[in-house]
Amino acid sequence: MKKALTVALAAMLAGAAWAAKPTPTPAPVRDTVVYKPAYEDPVLKQIEDAGKAAKKQADEATTKVREEQKAKRDAEEKDRKTLRFDMSGIVRPVSPDVFAQAWHFPPQAQYLTGTCWSFASSSFFEAEVFRLTKQRIKLSELHTVYWEYVEKMRGFARARGDSPIAEGSEANAVVRIWKQYGGVPEDAYPGVLAADGRHDHSRLIEQLESLAAWVKDHDLWDEDRVLAMTRAVLDRELGAPPERFSYQGKEYTPSSFVTGVLRLDLDAYVSVISTLSLPFHTLGEYKVPDNWRHDASYVNVPLDEWYAGIKRAVQNGFTVDIAGDVSEPGINGFEDAAVIPTFDIPAEYIDQNARELRFNNHTSTDDHVIHIVGYAQAGGKDWFLIKDSGRSSRWGKFEGYYFYREDYVKLKMLTYMVHRDAIPDILAKLKNP
Repeated sequence: MKKALTVALAAMLAGAAWAAKPTPTPAPVRDTVVYKPAYEDPVLKQIEDAGKAAKKQADEATTKVREEQKAKRDAEEKDRKTLRFDMSGIVRPVSPDVFAQAWHFPPQAQYLTGTCWSFASSSFFEAEVFRLTKQRIKLSELHTVYWEYVEKMRGFARARGDSPIAEGSEANAVVRIWKQYGGVPEDAYPGVLAADGRHDHSRLIEQLESLAAWVKDHDLWDEDRVLAMTRAVLDRELGAPPERFSYQGKEYTPSSFVTGVLRLDLDAYVSVISTLSLPFHTLGEYKVPDNWRHDASYVNVPLDEWYAGIKRAVQNGFTVDIAGDVSEPGINGFEDAAVIPTFDIPAEYIDQNARELRFNNHTSTDDHVIHIVGYAQAGGKDWFLIKDSGRSSRWGKFEGYYFYREDYVKLKMLTYMVHRDAIPDILAKLKNP
């Protein structure tokens, strides 16, 4: 019995051992990756090739058409003519020397910029400094331009994009900028980094306009951030303006230079217009794009008083900062002269209504700011010596000067700035000072 149990137990153990060691399963066969040349379907390739050939043919045809059109435009541009008139019969001053002139620095070019307002107004204030203090101080035009761009971008941010970013401004912008930021002599801030010293603001204005568009697109109206980015552009293109500088052995800030050296009463300067859109002898807004601040401090007077104020000021030794339209057939840089030809309007018909029509229909626009520095008579007419920073004034015999006849001033000039002492009769009639 015992033996039988032993045999049975041994058999059980042997069976358990056999069950624990099954027959091994063979490993699965694995696929492998190989690279083969890509197959290009011949039919699709034919279709694609035909499309490419058609596009190439169309592109070549387009290129040919555009080249022909460009050649035509180039030929037309080469043959382009500007409407002018024969001035040979005009009796006019023979040179700047025949004008009774107020002191002024020689004309300075603005080159490729739209900042005539600063060049003319800086020249005007140079003449004012000499008239009042006998100092000959060449002022920086670009210091004012720099801060005007800062203020334009500030205005853009505050108006949530509804304010222009452009190169133009008004003569009285210089007064505003000097009150806020001061002014400097040209040596302290030339405002030009080019080796040849010539101003080119084409890239600057493009970058400022792009910045303004980006600000608007991103609804980013944080004034501090906008101005920081604006100044980064201006510093790179014009150079950073000085916080302090030396002048004649003394140190100044821009503000202390204006008050301590120039010694101008900036509140003494008045801007005058003549338009039927406002009551006469009142203050009002000069409604042109360059008056982007919507300044409503312009004195509005009838045309005869407006013109008499200019003439009397220049005859009495003042100079006048004046702005208006310079895109007429009657202005000719090669002739150094600006007159109104009879085929435009005879001189005897130039009056308030003729002036207003042109302002209203935008054939008289606020194009350019210039500086009247002298007066003469020729052919029984008043003539004014104009110091001009624009290029056309450098096409004739007298670089940087124009001679404007009285009819051109009455019809096409729109506003001027002058010291209040030059026009006491106009200011005496002001109803809302």
